[in-house]
Amino acid sequence: MKGCIDLSSADVLVDGFDRIREEVRAVVDGLSEDQLAWRADEAANSIAWLVWHLSRVQDDHIAGVAGHEQVWTADGWAERFGLPFELDETGYGASADDVAAVRADADLLVAYHEAVHQKTVGYVKTVTDDDLAVVVDENWNPPVTLGVRLVSVISDDLQHVGQAAFVRGLLTRR
Repeated sequence: MKGCIDLSSADVLVDGFDRIREEVRAVVDGLSEDQLAWRADEAANSIAWLVWHLSRVQDDHIAGVAGHEQVWTADGWAERFGLPFELDETGYGASADDVAAVRADADLLVAYHEAVHQKTVGYVKTVTDDDLAVVVDENWNPPVTLGVRLVSVISDDLQHVGQAAFVRGLLTRR
């Protein structure tokens, strides 16, 4: 077909993760640690928490399907952040106090996300079309395939970085 570009499923998935990476960088750019920790009210999420959370979820879920240790623990990110959470915490079900505890500067947030992104892309580039149909989680009905899990991570991360962009808009327009 004229004008077609030969893309694999892995190429499309890498593009999705690249878009998250671009948005993470943009949403924290130029903000101070206090601005990143700002919340619209005491029960709202901050930009810092949203970026930390989306990075933690990506790290956790990709490590789970790839069979490698999370970069959070393997590369010392837990120590660098110094958060008062268990090592396996990703932010699901976080309380307002948990959200408030996530304070980090833009460089730290971007560096951790970059490390997660590199590990993610390294894995996703190895995924074949046949791999996408492999069931990776039987705790759901229907069971979750690798393809569904990867798209779920992209979807969740894009929602959270979009929320962070909304918070940034509120913050900068105050």
